[in-house]
Amino acid sequence: MTGKETERDKQVKQAEELLFSGPQKLGFGKSLFFGRYAADWVTPYPRVPESERPRVEASLAELTRFVEQSLDTVAIDRAADIPRDVIRELGRLGVLGMTAPVELGGRGFSQLAYCKMLDVVGAHCASTSVFINAHHSIGMRGLLLFGTESQKSRWLRPLISGEQLAAFALTEPEAGSDAANVQTTATPSADGSHYVLNGQKRYITNGAIAQVLTVMARTPIPGTDKTAITAFLVTPDMPGFEVVESRMEKLGIRGTVTSRLAFHGMKVPKENILGPLGKGLKVALTVLDFGRTTFGACCTGAARACLRLSVEHVNHRRQFGKTLGDFELVRKKIALMAANLYAMEAMTHVTAGLIDRGLEDYMLETAMLKVFTTEALWTSVNDAFQVHGGAAYFTNKPLERMLRDARINQIGEGANDVLRSFIALVGIRGPAEELLQLKRAMTKPWKAPAVAWRFGAARVLGRPVDVPVRHALLRPHANHLGVLIRSFDQEIRHALFVHRENILDRQYVHERIAEAAMSIYASACVLSRLDDEMARPGAAAIDPAAYYFLKISSRRIAEQLASLRDNDDNSTTAAAEDALRGG
Repeated sequence: MTGKETERDKQVKQAEELLFSGPQKLGFGKSLFFGRYAADWVTPYPRVPESERPRVEASLAELTRFVEQSLDTVAIDRAADIPRDVIRELGRLGVLGMTAPVELGGRGFSQLAYCKMLDVVGAHCASTSVFINAHHSIGMRGLLLFGTESQKSRWLRPLISGEQLAAFALTEPEAGSDAANVQTTATPSADGSHYVLNGQKRYITNGAIAQVLTVMARTPIPGTDKTAITAFLVTPDMPGFEVVESRMEKLGIRGTVTSRLAFHGMKVPKENILGPLGKGLKVALTVLDFGRTTFGACCTGAARACLRLSVEHVNHRRQFGKTLGDFELVRKKIALMAANLYAMEAMTHVTAGLIDRGLEDYMLETAMLKVFTTEALWTSVNDAFQVHGGAAYFTNKPLERMLRDARINQIGEGANDVLRSFIALVGIRGPAEELLQLKRAMTKPWKAPAVAWRFGAARVLGRPVDVPVRHALLRPHANHLGVLIRSFDQEIRHALFVHRENILDRQYVHERIAEAAMSIYASACVLSRLDDEMARPGAAAIDPAAYYFLKISSRRIAEQLASLRDNDDNSTTAAAEDALRGG
């Protein structure tokens, strides 16, 4: 192979390791790419179980009182620090071990209940919600999921109580969203008793204050000349552990401790390997599924605060003899905030429900949730900023801080543009394999008709996609969503026919596919929530915000699908190349 072909082959293999290391079961997201609606993944709409509800409601009330009365968000931002007494109180309230087993000191709550807690914190203080997420959702999650009994008994209790803190150390100068490119090495000792870690990590939340860190490092695969990523449990008292920069100064979420770390010949006992040797990427991706779900909850809470602040302002601020709420362009912003908030909450709860039900392979759904909620929050913060006018720009109002805090969300736990390609490539893998079968069948005329029917004609001529709902008022919306899913399926296949293997590099196409898929998932979650709410006593009409979301989401899906064929991609590339050459 040429050098270019060799590099391309390497990239494809890395992509397969990153994207397809987990089980390839058809969940909701992957089913969409086959023109199917996996109704049992989004219905029934998840609710906190009756057995858990009293405890959850009591915890929510206690946490709400704490954040409203004792969590000084302004002081945390200005001092760039979350006080230790706040952390101790979060531990006492059970927030730092919310989903951990009761027998180890945790609350044993469901992922849905935990998301409700982080919604409350996210509405008040982004720094604190990110701190909690880094500690519980990803920092100690690997230990909860993959730890041996010995590892759990050694480390979990002080982490659950908040006496000790956890961190998740993946990102490096050459490995961020490209998680498979970890360069930190872990070399086994001659006697096999330990591994020697060398390398560096950066942008690690809680890095300088954590007592237990999950560190990803590259280890040799026995019997081969290859390496793979392995997860290790590391403590800062190990010789060779260095905090290069304790608190990196940054734009937003200033209260969080974001650190640069280095490992210099650091000996880590083999007993500290977390999960199977060489399966650290699976550990990392699984942990990030949980983190992205609670990420959605934090963003939902912040979006709720944006709507509340905006409604209060536009109902009282008067201009030109009217309240701001009387002007249509202001109302448009308020309506979009309300619609997106309804969808964000629905998506977060449905995705958390997938985890609570013990379903497998929800990485596509968690990625869609993360991108959708972070983008929706950014829109809400920006619109809230606009309706407040110049007052929002000054530090005596919360919106300038919220604007700074919200920007990291589109970057952290997987940059959104990378995740858009991730969503598209994971989704099209199944249809692409079908296309490959069709190509092979063409060399065997007796098999070709049956394969071709399965790939194309059966879908074109088949019945519309059924989107089941119980309430008659929702039937038109459900039917229209079914039509859009059929169109989505057809356009995926057309894109595969046109681009074939080159689709791996067609990020313009990835973006449109991912945006359409996310909007379909969001609409499905909204329909599930509406169907549940309208089945309750006293419900007679569709929630206006939900109705508006379904309308704008349908339009967005249709536009993205149309742009797969009618677009300005060539002009975009030409303009970019000219600029990159210096104009």
